[in-house]
Amino acid sequence: MAASRVIPWRAWGAAWALLAGCLLLGACAGHQWASPADVWRAVLGDEALRSRLLLEWRLPRVLASALVGALLGLSGTVFQGVFRNPLAEPYLLGASGGAALGATIALLVPLGMPQALTLSSLAFFGAWGATMLVLGVARVAGALDAAGLLLAGVALAAVLGAVRSFLMLALSDESVSLQVVMSWVLGGIQTPSWTGLGLLALITVACLAATRGIARGLDLLGLGNQAAQGFGLDVARFVPRAVLVGSLVVAAAVAYGGLVAFVGLAAPHIARWMVGPLHRRLLPASALVGAIVVTVADAIARAALPPAEVPLGLITAVAGGPFFIVLLARRLRSA
Repeated sequence: MAASRVIPWRAWGAAWALLAGCLLLGACAGHQWASPADVWRAVLGDEALRSRLLLEWRLPRVLASALVGALLGLSGTVFQGVFRNPLAEPYLLGASGGAALGATIALLVPLGMPQALTLSSLAFFGAWGATMLVLGVARVAGALDAAGLLLAGVALAAVLGAVRSFLMLALSDESVSLQVVMSWVLGGIQTPSWTGLGLLALITVACLAATRGIARGLDLLGLGNQAAQGFGLDVARFVPRAVLVGSLVVAAAVAYGGLVAFVGLAAPHIARWMVGPLHRRLLPASALVGAIVVTVADAIARAALPPAEVPLGLITAVAGGPFFIVLLARRLRSA
């Protein structure tokens, strides 16, 4: 196992400072740009209408974008570790599509329970079921390599997307418009209340703790199944548990941010370049990188075409698609 690259604490400090700068950029960006002084006055509790709007709408949105980005970075790192594949990503493996299908059902079908509960629950079961199905299909086909996983994931994502589109057309009505569901499916941070933001923060901390609990297992799994078992890891039990943790993280990200592609692919690669492959450092670094990426992308989405808002998923797809092509080309050349 390669040794993890140790970066100085000042480098971590620089990364946190970059995130703080991106949060300030996000707070300033929008249909009407605000100055840093406006943001500061809003934080201090200024009673002006502009300050109240910043405090109640824009600031929670910006902080939520950072937390969703952290969840996406975490989920990508977990799936890349589980599948031992640097091209693994929740969007490409069908996990995001499964979560989106579950969440779409929660949005369109009245189930007699609070929508926040049904959305997160169905998103989780969709993500978990889709990921386990991709893993099972690839195993049955004897194709657990990069190409096999990607083919199984892309095929499942296409099927799930078709089912989701049918449900959107068949079940949308006056109470739930197709536009509302479509805007969510295309990716976009939902502006939470401060209470909702606190809940999202708690979920993110819980996901960080859960992923830290599987960090050593992911390191051992990277050595191969036989070597991992030689070090005492029960691979047959660990892989479903790790997929369960990854699915929980994906479900939380999709519930609050919709379908946001390629962040879970790019963030772990950037973090791995920063801190090396050991997951004890890689997981928090990926969360930090994901938070930076989504905060900037969300600021662009809100400011690019005022007064309209570009779907966040389109921004990340435009930026992440070429990144994926480069990674795939390198992977195929080295095969």
